[in-house]
Amino acid sequence: MSQDQSKAHYAAASRVPLIQSPSLRVPRPVELPPDIHPLPENVNAYFVYPFTLEPHILNVASKRHAMTATQAARREAYLRAREDEKQRRKREALRRIAPGFEPLSAPLVPVKTGAAALDLQQGQPGEGGSADTSAVGGQGTPQRDVMDDLVDKLAALEDSH
Repeated sequence: MSQDQSKAHYAAASRVPLIQSPSLRVPRPVELPPDIHPLPENVNAYFVYPFTLEPHILNVASKRHAMTATQAARREAYLRAREDEKQRRKREALRRIAPGFEPLSAPLVPVKTGAAALDLQQGQPGEGGSADTSAVGGQGTPQRDVMDDLVDKLAALEDSH
């Protein structure tokens, strides 16, 4: 009875006419040519590979790899040269502003000239109060007078001329 009910559902559809599209058709059967070569019983003979192509391909591939490596090295050298040129131009611009400036080196240190340099060469303290610290340090050297410093500096000037 369940089959009769399921057929009753589709009873209305059985009266609908079906129209076949002209674009749909059954394909023609494939006809094999009479001179087709059938596969042999044993195909192992077809799987033999002579390996004659590999040396040629490997030579070409190795040349390509070498060319690629040289191009990469040339490109790297060119980029490095460009970066170095940029850095050089930047340093030159900084030197125009501050002569003697080198960003990669240590900070600039002032150099004492004249009488202060002579004091350092002779080992005598300058006016910075270093004589007081040496006397306090326990070395036992007497404190120098300003006149003694003046006499020593004048003597040094005479010796240099």
